[in-house]
Amino acid sequence: MLGVPEMGLQGLYSGSSPEQSPVPSPPGSPRTQESCGIAPLTPSQSPKPEARAPQQAPFSVVVAIDFGTTSSGYAFSFASDPEAIHMMRKWEGGDPGVAHQKTPTCLLLTPEGAFHSFGYTARDYYHDLDPEEARDWLYFEKFKMKIHSATDLTLKTQLEAVNGKKMPALEVFAHALRFFKEHALQLRDQCPSLPEKDTVRWVLTVPAIWKQPAKQFMREAAYLAGLVSREDAEQLLIALEPEAASVYCRKLRLHQLVDLSSRAPGSGRLGERRSIDSSFRQAREQLRRSRHSRTFLVESGVGELWAEMQAGDRYVVADCGGGTVDLTVHQLEQPHGTLKELYKASGGPCGAVGVDLAFEQLLGRIFGEDFIATFKRQRPAAWVDLTIAFEARKRTAGPHRSGALNISLPFSFIDFYRKQRGHNVETALRRSSVNFVKWSSQGMLRMSCEAMNDLFQPTVSGIIQHIEALLARPEVQGVKLLFLVGGFAESAVLQHAVQGALGARGLRVVVPHDVGLTILKGAVLFGQAPGVVRVRRSPLTYGVGVLNRFVAGRPPPDKLLVRDGRRWCTDVFERFVAAEQSVALGEEVLRSYCPARPGQRRVLINLYCCAAEDARFITDPGVRKCGALSLELEPAEGGPHAAGAPPSRREIRTAMQFGDTEIKVTAVDVSTNRSVRAAIDFLSN
Repeated sequence: MLGVPEMGLQGLYSGSSPEQSPVPSPPGSPRTQESCGIAPLTPSQSPKPEARAPQQAPFSVVVAIDFGTTSSGYAFSFASDPEAIHMMRKWEGGDPGVAHQKTPTCLLLTPEGAFHSFGYTARDYYHDLDPEEARDWLYFEKFKMKIHSATDLTLKTQLEAVNGKKMPALEVFAHALRFFKEHALQLRDQCPSLPEKDTVRWVLTVPAIWKQPAKQFMREAAYLAGLVSREDAEQLLIALEPEAASVYCRKLRLHQLVDLSSRAPGSGRLGERRSIDSSFRQAREQLRRSRHSRTFLVESGVGELWAEMQAGDRYVVADCGGGTVDLTVHQLEQPHGTLKELYKASGGPCGAVGVDLAFEQLLGRIFGEDFIATFKRQRPAAWVDLTIAFEARKRTAGPHRSGALNISLPFSFIDFYRKQRGHNVETALRRSSVNFVKWSSQGMLRMSCEAMNDLFQPTVSGIIQHIEALLARPEVQGVKLLFLVGGFAESAVLQHAVQGALGARGLRVVVPHDVGLTILKGAVLFGQAPGVVRVRRSPLTYGVGVLNRFVAGRPPPDKLLVRDGRRWCTDVFERFVAAEQSVALGEEVLRSYCPARPGQRRVLINLYCCAAEDARFITDPGVRKCGALSLELEPAEGGPHAAGAPPSRREIRTAMQFGDTEIKVTAVDVSTNRSVRAAIDFLSN
C-alpha cells in the first residue's frame, strides 16, 4: 500500500510495518595505559566488561556537566580508568556549611551583554554592586526551568534577567556551558600526558520528563558554546537525570546507602535517628583524608548493587532537584547489570524552587505583593541577597527542629520599605495577618519552625503524589527499593515525609551518602557506557500524516480526497512508535520515501505526536505537529533518460531510533547506497 505524506505531497511512503534490526551490544572501550597526575583514592574495583566491543574508544575522556536549576557542576573520567570519577574539590566562594563541589546556576553578564562570571563568583560580584549600577547588569538565576515551562520553545525564546531585561535564551545557556567547557579543559594542567588534541566526549544532563524540543535546545546551546561541532554531534550525549542516578546507584553496595526505612517510626515520627547530614559529612571527610589533587576529588567504583540483587529486581529513582521531580523505574538485567525501563518517565515541576516561591508569597502577604514586585525590579541585587539568606535557613529546616529561625533582611529592603510605605517593617509585621513570623530585636524576621515546614508542604506533597501515582501503575508492581536522589533530597523535611508516606508500603527508601552528586557521577559513568540502559519506554506516540487509499464505509466521508481520478483517505496518522511502547537501544523503525519530482533536492515531512496510543488521524484531539523530518538530497546520478521513458523511481530509506535519550534518524539513497543528510527539527514550530 502506498501513502503520501501530508507535507505538500513531497514524498511517498512505502511499507506498512516497522522493521527492527538486531539490538547492538552496549558500546564500550578497552583499557589503555596512560599516566596522569590525578590518582584514584583507592584502587579501582572494576566489574566485568559489559559486553564491550573490541574496537578503540572514540574518546579518551568523558566530561559530564550536570546543569541544574539551582546548582551545577562537572566531573570527568578517562577511558583508561572509566570508574575513577574526578570532581571539583571546591569552587571559589561558597556558603558556610554547604558542599562546594557544585556551584550556583547563576550567570552574570555586563550591561553590554558580554560574559562576566558564573556561579559563586557571579552571585557575589552582583551582590557587591552599587544598587543603581546593578540595575544595568544582567543577572540570571534558576533559568533552566524556563525551558521546561515554555510551551512554544524555539531558538528565539527569550529569558528575563532579574532586572527585567531580556536576552535570547540560547545565548544565556551557551554562556553557561562555555564557562564549564573552559573550566573543564583546564584538566590538561592536571594531566600533562593528555594529548593536546585529545577527543572529549561531553555529557549534558536534562530531566527525563523534558520533551524533545527542550533536549534539542540544550544540544543547540552546546553547539553555540563550542562543546562540539555539528559534524561531530555524536561526541555529545544527552543523559536523563534519573537514569544517570540509577546508573550510579547500581554501582553502590547497600551498606553505602542511608536506609531511611531502618529507623523506627514511633508514633508516626522517625525515632532515634542518626543525622543524615552527619552521614554526608563523614562520607566527604573520608574522601578528604586521601587527597591526591588540590583541585579534584577522585572517587573509584567500590562495588555493584546489582551483585547483591537478583535478575528482574525492580527499583524506582526519584530525582528531587531544584526545579522538578523526575521519576524512572528500572529493572536490573543479569549478568552485566544492564537496565530496562519499565514505565515512561514521569514527574512534574515540584522542586526546591517551590519552597522559594512559597517564601516569596509569604513576604507578599506581609509586605504587599506590589511592594515585593517593585523591590525585585528596582533593587535586584538586594533581592538576591535576601534569597541567599533564606536559602541558608531553608537548609537547616527539619521535622524535629524546635527552635525558631532568623532570616536577615537586607538594609536595602528595610530602607526601601520605609520610603515606599511611610512606616517600618516591624509595623508591617504587626499589622499583617501572619502571626507565625515576628520581628526580632536583632533586626531579623523570626519564623517558627512550623512556619518554615509549612513552606515545604505544597512541594513535598506534590512529590509524594507523583511517586504514589507511579507506584499504582501495574507495570511498576514488585518494586523493592526507592532511591531518593538530587539536591532537594538532602532536605530532612523531604526525607521524613517520603519515608512516612511510603514506609507503610514495605518499600525501602534509601539515600546515597553523596545524594547531591549522584546524578553528576552517574552522568560520567553513562558517558563511558551509554548502552547500560538497554530498553526505554516511549513517552509519546510519534508518526506522520499520510494519504492512504480510500476504502468505502471505513473512514469518515470528510477524509475523502479525489486526485487524478483516484480516491484517497487524507490525514491518516501513520504511527512509528506508540506511547509506553518498549523500544530497545539501536532498534530502528524503517520507512521509505520517494521525491515527488525529478531533481527535487529536499524532502520535508511533518511529524506528529500524541499521548494516546490509538490515534487514527492527525486531526484527532490531542494530536499535534511536533517537528519536521528533513532529507537533503544530492542530484540523482546517471544521464538523461531515453525519449519517452519515465524517470526511475528514487527511494530514500530512513531509519529512526526511539530507544535512545534523543530521537535519532539516518537515511540512505537506496539506488546509490550513499548516506543522505537527515535531521529532525523539534524547534521549528
